[in-house]
Amino acid sequence: MARSESVEVPLGDYVPRSASAVPATTVTSRHSALVRVTHWITTLCFFALLVTGVEILISHPRFYWGETGSVLTTPLFKIPIPSSRALVPSGYGYVLPDQNGWSRYLHFQAAWIAVLTGLLYAIYGFLTGHFRKNLLPRGTDLSWRALSTAIASHLHFERPSEAEAWSYNVLQRLTYLFVIFVLFPLVIWTGLAMSPAFVSAFPATVNVLGGQQSARTLHFFVSLALVVFLVVHVVMVCVAGFRNRMRAMVTAQASARKERI
Repeated sequence: MARSESVEVPLGDYVPRSASAVPATTVTSRHSALVRVTHWITTLCFFALLVTGVEILISHPRFYWGETGSVLTTPLFKIPIPSSRALVPSGYGYVLPDQNGWSRYLHFQAAWIAVLTGLLYAIYGFLTGHFRKNLLPRGTDLSWRALSTAIASHLHFERPSEAEAWSYNVLQRLTYLFVIFVLFPLVIWTGLAMSPAFVSAFPATVNVLGGQQSARTLHFFVSLALVVFLVVHVVMVCVAGFRNRMRAMVTAQASARKERI
């Protein structure tokens, strides 16, 4: 790195240019404590919701559109898996063990913990400017050139630059904003729309979705989109450097290569 000012160095202290440009690893603070804590709580809740959601799905792997749906109703589509209830036609000659009781209980518990954690994160993000500083893309990043470059880089699984160890690129920013402000609210809304108490208190919010069975179908697709996001997220973390990214999300420390002057 060249300096604008002139500095005289005694002959005995002269260091060759090749030696002065040796990369050094420095440690930079990456994530705040609240971001890290809410990230891991949400991760645990998501896995609990995923496992219990699959168990609930197995009890009736058929989806409908409208207000009602039953084994006597023609489904919109069905998942080709055996059911855990003998009365549900699935095309298989056997049923799976019924785990619907505990799975529903744990599903609701994990959902409320995730909602409260998300509210805490959202309040923090707005009050501290976290969303504006770390997630909101800059105007120049939204150009077609910048977006196409970021997309091509991800499709080719290119390793991110060292600067991205403590910053998000435009594709990450847009994805995280979409997940936080679109997918998460939708999965909460559609989940609540299946609750009889919520339907009684706020019938209009359920009618907008087309009915309780429509809410269940939408809930399935939004959940599927979140699972796809999770898989891509984990893959990109591994490509970018699993140890460094994990350390940043656990201890807030991310290493970055800098030139020693």
